[in-house]
Amino acid sequence: MLPDADELAEVLVELAVPHEDVNELVRIGRRVMDDPELRRFLEHSVAELVRDIGELGDPVDLPELDWPAGALQRCFPVYVFVAALPWTRAFHRERGIPADVSRRTLADLGRNMAVHRRRYGRAGVQSPRWLTHHFRGELYQLGRLQFERTLYGPWHRRSLVAAGLDLTPGTPCLSLHIPDFLGPLSPAACDRSLALAEAFFARHFTEEHRAALCHSWLLDPQLKRYLPGGSHIVRFQERFRLAPEDAEPADSEPVQFVFGDPELPVAGLPRRTVLERAVGDHLRDGGHWYIGHGWFPL
Repeated sequence: MLPDADELAEVLVELAVPHEDVNELVRIGRRVMDDPELRRFLEHSVAELVRDIGELGDPVDLPELDWPAGALQRCFPVYVFVAALPWTRAFHRERGIPADVSRRTLADLGRNMAVHRRRYGRAGVQSPRWLTHHFRGELYQLGRLQFERTLYGPWHRRSLVAAGLDLTPGTPCLSLHIPDFLGPLSPAACDRSLALAEAFFARHFTEEHRAALCHSWLLDPQLKRYLPGGSHIVRFQERFRLAPEDAEPADSEPVQFVFGDPELPVAGLPRRTVLERAVGDHLRDGGHWYIGHGWFPL
């Protein structure tokens, strides 16, 4: 199921896993393969992950390893994703996905682990469920943005019908995501990503995608009160037709993505940049941040 120690290290580097985590992951990987119980659990987890690969529908939740808290439990999803690579790469080949798109997409595993290390100072996978989309052929990195194949459904409709989008349930759409550690969200970079996506999905997934959807704190209209009109975030917002303000506050979202830890005390949030001052000062003044919902036609 897993490559040997030498090859495992190479695969982890290809997946952009932080270099300081590689030796520990190779060591734990030997333990996973030598323990019959762990190996069986690994095989079961991979089978769940790749079942009906490429099909859209209910999200896949990886089984949780019932093991004492520690490096093995934090890192076990890495071995599931590595062991699933043959199925993921076979699906990519079947669809004609270019090798560079495949590599950059799956390297989000390393980005996810870098986010975990930034927050906790140790190896681990920050959000295994998020990464299931990459390894099931649902999501692709195309330039600055990530594009997830999705079907318009009740959850989308609840948030976007007020913004003028009312499609038939099951209509193919693309969800836009903004990965961390990838430079500015410049208009030129977004234009390039959208152009890449138009060509990519027309060639490799020929169903017509009717709209681009985005659900993010970056679409909270309140940001316009704090940021210059020409800022990258404001320009990004202006691409979308936005829904009215969400009902439930989501204060931890900008704190997590701007400062790296959603549980940081608001009073001590740094004020080094315009965005940091916007997020922190708004909360210190008693305000709240919300997940914004938007779309534009494709």
